[in-house]
Amino acid sequence: MDETLLDTDILSEVLKRKDAQVLASAAQYLAVHQRLAFSAITVYEIVRGLQAKQAHQQLAGFLRSVGTSEIHPVSLPVLMRAARLWADARHGGHPHNDADLIIAATALEAQRVLVTGNTSHYSWIPGLKLADWRKPTP
Repeated sequence: MDETLLDTDILSEVLKRKDAQVLASAAQYLAVHQRLAFSAITVYEIVRGLQAKQAHQQLAGFLRSVGTSEIHPVSLPVLMRAARLWADARHGGHPHNDADLIIAATALEAQRVLVTGNTSHYSWIPGLKLADWRKPTP
């Protein structure tokens, strides 16, 4: 099983523990790799959402899980690659949300599979490997 980087939507589903398929995929991954990995941008997106809802207990639980996860920083190479992706997306008529492109650039720089339920947002990016834990593994 290849190393992955979780997009915000999939990490959110793992945290909510409602989708049995996502949980099974996460458990299978953790059995091999021991830790989930995600971008610092994903941390920001989850924290801002929990703070907006004033979900203090959920926020505390999430911050504990951050301590046992592999967080990939937003480095200069990630930002340079994301900027190139943004320009390519804009010229090509593709979605060009900054957070999504920074997450994609993080996965590319780390040479990881991006796990997302939003594969259509990313499918145009050359070299980016995608997986969707909402779907059973073939």
